[in-house]
Amino acid sequence: MASVLRETSGAATTRRLNPLNVRMESGRGISISERGKSWTICLHAFADMSHVPPAVFVYLLKECYLSGTRTATQKFKVLQQHVFQALHNAPQPGPATFIVQCLYVVPLLGLPYGEGFSHLLTSSMRRLISRAPESGRNDFPGAKRLATHLFLDILAGAVVHAERILIKILENFEIELKDVGEAICGVDLRTDVLDIAKARIEHYILAFMESESYVTAVTLSEHFSICPSGDFFLLKMMENNQFKPAEKWATLMGKPMVCLVIQKYLDMKMLKSAYEMIKTNNLKQEFPDVHHLYKESLLKKLAEKGCWDIAELRAQKDRQLLKYLVYLALEAGYTEKVKEICDRYTLEGFDEISVSDESSRTSQFLDLSSLILDDIIWVDDINGLLAATNYIEGCKVIGLDCEWKPNIEKGCQPNKVSIMQVASENRAFIFDLIKLYQDEPKALNNCFSRILCSPNILKLGYNLQCDLHQLSHSYGELECFRYYEMLLDIQKLFNERSGGLSGLAQKILGAGLNKTRRNSNWEQRPLSQNQMEYAALDAAVLVHIFRHVRSPPNSPARVEQSKGEWKSHITKEVSLRILERMITIPNNLFRLMFICTFYC
Repeated sequence: MASVLRETSGAATTRRLNPLNVRMESGRGISISERGKSWTICLHAFADMSHVPPAVFVYLLKECYLSGTRTATQKFKVLQQHVFQALHNAPQPGPATFIVQCLYVVPLLGLPYGEGFSHLLTSSMRRLISRAPESGRNDFPGAKRLATHLFLDILAGAVVHAERILIKILENFEIELKDVGEAICGVDLRTDVLDIAKARIEHYILAFMESESYVTAVTLSEHFSICPSGDFFLLKMMENNQFKPAEKWATLMGKPMVCLVIQKYLDMKMLKSAYEMIKTNNLKQEFPDVHHLYKESLLKKLAEKGCWDIAELRAQKDRQLLKYLVYLALEAGYTEKVKEICDRYTLEGFDEISVSDESSRTSQFLDLSSLILDDIIWVDDINGLLAATNYIEGCKVIGLDCEWKPNIEKGCQPNKVSIMQVASENRAFIFDLIKLYQDEPKALNNCFSRILCSPNILKLGYNLQCDLHQLSHSYGELECFRYYEMLLDIQKLFNERSGGLSGLAQKILGAGLNKTRRNSNWEQRPLSQNQMEYAALDAAVLVHIFRHVRSPPNSPARVEQSKGEWKSHITKEVSLRILERMITIPNNLFRLMFICTFYC
């Protein structure tokens, strides 16, 4: 453990070298040279532990840590490896007992080191037992008795350790109630040993509860199967938002307390927690309505996110849930979804929607006729791709947007971009990227490079960096999604922080966009007519907003001011590396100021 650097030529001097900055090989010396002199590192402490007392070992641990120059985490990893090796080198009277003796000494190091070194020792012991069970358990019975005394000394405050170390000692040395009884009364001296041990542990459990150390109290209760009667502490845990310990405590206390926790969850509108406890404890008969309430809350959250197709799948053809989903669609004004679900599952009683109600909702949103959009063209083959590219190259301004299938599972990677919409003032193209990439990757790359890298086409988007970042991750092999020219992000131009594109359209054009289809299944083929219209409008509206800004009504002064504003936000060139930076840099810091003389 302690390494000594001895000079083998020159003056007979001795100097200690930092063991965390050199390669250490247990059991033999390492020769190195420094400025022409020869040195030897002698690993005398780790190589033979038979005569190293616990106090000296702990002291050397601290000295090694203090003299190390790496980060704290790195130093602990190195030390953990060497402690693990040391436990194989005959510590007396055995490795497990030696660790317990060290744990008695460690608190003397003080607060900055005590808990960290205790974790280091207990983890090394656990690792030894798991990798070398025979050598690790040679002295385990004696170590367990000593660890039980240490456990009681910590509870009594005679030895100061963190509660987490207390639990580690309890678990690593497998301390049971009879071990506690024997430590208190001695072996076979009394017949009521277990009762005495139980009373002692229950006393400490209550003390932890009163000090609001709920996790420790519940862990002790679970480990020893001891749970004080009454619901006072259970309610206190719930009031302090200690829900997981409360659930474990209630499980120990039995069904009435479990039902009490479930009812508290329901009162607090925590349907998911209530549902999971009911499912785990098989209490569906006691709470028959919670299942549907929870499922309805899930459908509502999905509907609020616009994930109507996923919500329909989650309903699992349950007619009660499907009817609830229809009511949600009615509230959102999503009449086509209402009809779709009713037709698919033959749901009746929803025909009362009047034509006037439907038309009044529709009039709140932009549609194809209001934007004078002549045609929507679906592109999924080489001929359509080439024709669309030729048309787009003749445009000066286009709107860009992308759609992909939503993924609401936490931690999952987003799905690939499914379609890309490119719109001029009166025509919209919807490219099936999934099929084109699969069938014609080279042609797709060539055509989109001609569009996206053209300095003669101004490309508009809303929150552009998100779409471009997603494109690069979906189709990273294609060069066309790695470099762009002439981009203008409408969101940055107006500095919109809320309301999205629909809110901006409402402000500029007098009507918003119906976003109910935003999170539909964009990988289904063919897309529905409603999906096609939604996708086309999202790209076309950008061009119309831009036209309004570029040629606004009223005074000439306003025209000049508007021109200066939008021109200053054009990004002339951007690469994939810059796009990745755009994702992380806050909007108010990202301002690339380029002037495009082409549009003067």
